[in-house]
Amino acid sequence: MATKTREIYASSNGDRWSVGTGSDSGRVFIKHEANVPSGGHTTEFEIEEFLKGPPGSPEHQAVMQLVRSQVGKDES
Repeated sequence: MATKTREIYASSNGDRWSVGTGSDSGRVFIKHEANVPSGGHTTEFEIEEFLKGPPGSPEHQAVMQLVRSQVGKDES
């Protein structure tokens, strides 16, 4: 399955957060790439699971900003 990702937030400690979609399945997910000192592991979260997390975190705010920017856009 092919996926597309777009980075939405990079923390000062090197963690990176991206939103991704499965082009074949339509799945939407959040990908967290931990910084190298933390092991550099990658974790994927279903969008619903991620949005249940702490609403004040910068990565959560970045996802919400992306969602808000897409509301009302024409998909033609």
